[in-house]
Amino acid sequence: MGRQNQSTDSISQGKQHFSHQHNLKFVNPAEAESLTCNACEKPSNRNKPFYGCNSCQYFLHENCFNAPRFLNHSSHPSHPLTLLPIPTYSSRSYTCKACGSTGNGSCFSCACCEFDIHLQCASCPSSVLVDKHPHQLELIFGSPYQDKNMEYICDICNVIMNRNSWLYYCTGCDFGSHLQCAISRPEVGVFPREQRPSPNPNPNPTVETINSVNEAHEQIIAAQLRAQIEARGREAALDLFRTPRRYSYI
Repeated sequence: MGRQNQSTDSISQGKQHFSHQHNLKFVNPAEAESLTCNACEKPSNRNKPFYGCNSCQYFLHENCFNAPRFLNHSSHPSHPLTLLPIPTYSSRSYTCKACGSTGNGSCFSCACCEFDIHLQCASCPSSVLVDKHPHQLELIFGSPYQDKNMEYICDICNVIMNRNSWLYYCTGCDFGSHLQCAISRPEVGVFPREQRPSPNPNPNPTVETINSVNEAHEQIIAAQLRAQIEARGREAALDLFRTPRRYSYI
């Protein structure tokens, strides 16, 4: 009986997520139908749990809630990617390096390289099978040709592809497709292993180095967010002086 009460209390209190100041509580599937996830900007899926803060209208899919804070992704081997709840650019948006579309929600980001990708793009499988082609398609991170200026089209939708975007490709048949054409509805799912290692009772120098690098990277992100908030505050103050005033005389 004690365990059951404790579990019930835990559900009613909700879960804490780093992106929001309040606990996020389980949302009734019937109520979640019209809601959108703040992280991936996709609608609720009735088959999967959805969590939220009703007072702030802030909601997350369970997969987005459980996305790792740090990601070592093969598309950007130079640096680990950090999960940001909102874009840090002054435009309050980013362009995904994977699919080329704009995002306003969460992203995996490398601040020093201005490299950003959607959560669902970061979890794209390394290979897929599509009904339009008999062979397995492999995920590649840019043009499959030596001449990077060569144009090529998606063999599923017949639209010219962005030469810098990711694609699924069969080398033997020279068959390629957009991510969204190969996967009809990309969804946040399984990510590569988290960059930050789990605590070890017997740390070694390599682990300590990785930890210190991650902490420094996290401090950079925090500093960027503070700077942007301060800049927006200064801009708002200047706007008060820039606004023309009307005077009336009696």
